[in-house]
Amino acid sequence: MAAGASFAIVVFGTPLLIRFLRARGIGQHIRDDGPIDHPHAAKAGTPTMGGLAIIGATVVGYLFAHVRRSSIAFSRSGWALLALIVGLSIVGFIDDYLGVRARRNLGLRKRGKTFGIVVIAAAFGWIAITFANTTTHLSFTRPFEGIDFGKAGMFLFIVVIIYATANAVNLTDGVDGLAAGSSAFTFAAFMIIAFTEFRHPTLYGLQLGAGTAQAQDLAIVAAAMFGACAGFLWWNAAPARIIMGDTGSLAIGGLIGVVAICCKQELLLVIVGGVFVIEAVSVILQVLSFKLTGKRIFVMSPLHHHFELVGWKENTVIVRFWILSGIFALLGLATLKLR
Repeated sequence: MAAGASFAIVVFGTPLLIRFLRARGIGQHIRDDGPIDHPHAAKAGTPTMGGLAIIGATVVGYLFAHVRRSSIAFSRSGWALLALIVGLSIVGFIDDYLGVRARRNLGLRKRGKTFGIVVIAAAFGWIAITFANTTTHLSFTRPFEGIDFGKAGMFLFIVVIIYATANAVNLTDGVDGLAAGSSAFTFAAFMIIAFTEFRHPTLYGLQLGAGTAQAQDLAIVAAAMFGACAGFLWWNAAPARIIMGDTGSLAIGGLIGVVAICCKQELLLVIVGGVFVIEAVSVILQVLSFKLTGKRIFVMSPLHHHFELVGWKENTVIVRFWILSGIFALLGLATLKLR
């Protein structure tokens, strides 16, 4: 119900948002350091801030599932996750708005964006540890009692994860539908993982009652975001009618990280979100290589731009990255058999 509601809201509501944004001249501006003489330049003026539809639909889809089924209990983790995506979307909205107002694809300065993400991540980390009773132990497919970060260590770990995943999805959002499609696969996997934990609480070391309610709520949040991302593809698939912008990418990335944390599948995040990891690592390697040797590893980073500039068509890049996202999601689900 959560996935279906959020999907329908985005599919039928996004055209209204597109008209609203067009009427106010809120369109995407293409950076000067992007691919030269490339079709990306033709996308200038495409409405941005489409993440408003994604985040709004996710919140409504989550609430709809609870209202429609009164037997499903709200959890502290569920509310914390909604607060996180709203907070990160506000940071992204400010970035997008400043970019539109300045008529260039440079919104908040790096320090300003980093500060905003870290503040929201820190607030979530404090809530997760203090009120949502998030365990301080690191785990993979089952509670791993060998490493206990402690409250301070887990707080820092949560902030780092949110910052990393938010930026990774933000970097991936460079061609039409790439981030939305890859995110849909990722949330589908975590939806199944969280629901599996809900159905097998003893196996996953969950406390009956509060623990199972949290696992079920995480599955609902993941389902709502899955539906929203899938629905957004209807309008974001190439050629895109609307772009999610930082309003959507930061919130989506942050949610991927915290769902993994709340499911206690932090290390599994590297597999399930493999495409985002590859994109982020390509940027890191490119920067390090250029600073240390003066040479570039890739024609351009993130990696999807490299493949575009070596001759791959945009749709080819998108579909092949979607295939990789599906493979990574299945590999992540397959690790559950390690139990």
